[in-house]
Amino acid sequence: MRKLVLLVCFFSFYIGMAQNTALFNRATEQYNKGEYSKAVESYERILENGEHSAELYFNLGNCHYKLNAIGPSIFYYEKALLLKPNDSEIMNNLSYAQNMRLDAVEEMPKTEIAQAYESLVNFLSFDQWSYLAVSLTILFVLAYLAYFFLRFATHKRIAFITGIFSLILGVVCVLLAYLQYQDFKNDNPAIIFSKEVKVTSEPNTNSEAVFTLHEGTKVNVLEHFNDWNKIRIADGQTGWILDDNLMPLKDF
Repeated sequence: MRKLVLLVCFFSFYIGMAQNTALFNRATEQYNKGEYSKAVESYERILENGEHSAELYFNLGNCHYKLNAIGPSIFYYEKALLLKPNDSEIMNNLSYAQNMRLDAVEEMPKTEIAQAYESLVNFLSFDQWSYLAVSLTILFVLAYLAYFFLRFATHKRIAFITGIFSLILGVVCVLLAYLQYQDFKNDNPAIIFSKEVKVTSEPNTNSEAVFTLHEGTKVNVLEHFNDWNKIRIADGQTGWILDDNLMPLKDF
């Protein structure tokens, strides 16, 4: 009975993968023909099947960009960037989409140390830092074994130095993975989808509007209260907006 269940699961997975591949190829063909709306529908069906990838979100961003949909294009480029940090092609297309926004929010200035820290920690995602740490740990174990089994002193010295460096770099990667994960967990980005939204000082419709945001602007959600979200934009300003004005990026 257990073998039958496993067999059914295997075939279901295989059929699902084949269906997603067919949908992806169809969507790519539709995109190349200029049928961007149809391509979006095909890509979204893949999402409905539970498939998530940087390539899928990147292609969705391209489709929406061609349709002049500012919010969705930035939204999907940003999601692709979460899965594939520092990808030059994604960042390039994202910058084109951001140029279509009405809001020009200047980021708060950062010290050179803070910039260097962000560049280092965000060079890889936390899972990529973890994979690298595991690889370095395996290399350390192999070097450790080689040190005992090699006969020549020169070879032993190389194995010893390789093992030490692998261990040190592995520990550094674990630390960077932890720091990147903490940053990822504390950050709750979202994209404004409304054409225009008034950001209020308190979570109610009677409070004063402190500033206005437009479609495609990236915000960070600080807290949630009923149907309201307290947000912060890149220049440090904070306020409240309703749920239906934004889409969270980490809703995988």
